[in-house]
Amino acid sequence: MSHTPSPHSPATPVDTPAEIPPDKLEEALRTVGDLSFDPDFTFASATSLRCGGAPRLAVRCRTAEALATAVGLVDAAGKKCVVVGGGSNMVVADGELDVVAVIAADTGLHVDCASGTVIAGAGATWDDVVATAVGKGLGGIEALSGIPGSAGATPVQNVGAYGAEIADVLVSVELYDRENRTLSWVPAADLDLAYRYSNLKHTARGVVCAIELKLSTDGLSAPLRYGELARRLGAEKDPASTGAKTLRFPVAEVRQAVLDLRRGKGMVLDSGDHDTWSAGSFFTNPIVDEHVADLAADKVAALHGEKESSTMPRFAAPGGKVKLSAAWLIERAGYPKGYPGKGPATLSTKHTLALTNRGRATTADIAALAREIRDGVKARLGVELVPEPVWIGTGINDAQAS
Repeated sequence: MSHTPSPHSPATPVDTPAEIPPDKLEEALRTVGDLSFDPDFTFASATSLRCGGAPRLAVRCRTAEALATAVGLVDAAGKKCVVVGGGSNMVVADGELDVVAVIAADTGLHVDCASGTVIAGAGATWDDVVATAVGKGLGGIEALSGIPGSAGATPVQNVGAYGAEIADVLVSVELYDRENRTLSWVPAADLDLAYRYSNLKHTARGVVCAIELKLSTDGLSAPLRYGELARRLGAEKDPASTGAKTLRFPVAEVRQAVLDLRRGKGMVLDSGDHDTWSAGSFFTNPIVDEHVADLAADKVAALHGEKESSTMPRFAAPGGKVKLSAAWLIERAGYPKGYPGKGPATLSTKHTLALTNRGRATTADIAALAREIRDGVKARLGVELVPEPVWIGTGINDAQAS
């Protein structure tokens, strides 16, 4: 690891010019140490959806400094920069793209068992980070097992699952500030972390080069907050319904239970299983006003009866709002597992929240299915779903936007 985290350390300037001619970008990149070019790179080979075209240029960075410098040079040339980690949360347009892919390599993992401090480079495979921490008896991220992607992506969207999220354990991030062209460690409190959100998401503010976590050292998990996981582990009480938020289990047991649950939903990457050729949970769980939730329940009752409507999951959210289950809404709106049953892109046969590539889907196919489901849920249940992935060169409203 190239830096030691310290919120009191001064920012390090990244030596890049403010402006360079676009035709000199490749030449400038070739002067950067710990960087190599990858002429065969495609987004289809680098994303979990296995869709997407080729960038005009792709470089792999082996240190935080190389990553920051490469991004700074692409910015100086006025070209669009796409930072690639694990590629698990990206929907990238088909064809040739006028972008530069800057790929974050795994720059190492440091674990201090005594303090519970974990420092991971941006390109580290996230589940490897979890597995290592669990193997050393550190708790706090075991419920995030099996999530595909890289460590650097976790704070950007405040990755979460089974009642846990990265905000629970994140101390700081090593951030390249693209405006000031500096590299420094930034406290997690400065990221405005919220449900599937940080102030880095959908902005060009900065690039995460490493993360620092603080985990528990007693060998036990974080308190379980998710009923399905608690029941899988044999807990008598459902923490979601009883308010008992203190259930803790050995970290290895929780990790295994989470992996089993995720595999059952096609949410652990497997090259032989098309249900895992996805961007994970494609839509975020909607947070709505109480009357919107009531209206959705009424519409479900009209479609499926009062008994079905009464099962609608509702969770309290900040500001007096209600968080609903996107997967539950999708299915009640008429989109079951595997919908539409055939074609290059379908819902997962195991989980309605994953849009999957059945082996030959284009990004346009994925976008068309996403639009159909979003629009259908809105028309039938009155709730608008918001996509979770980052869109590059396209969008849910355009089959191939520029």
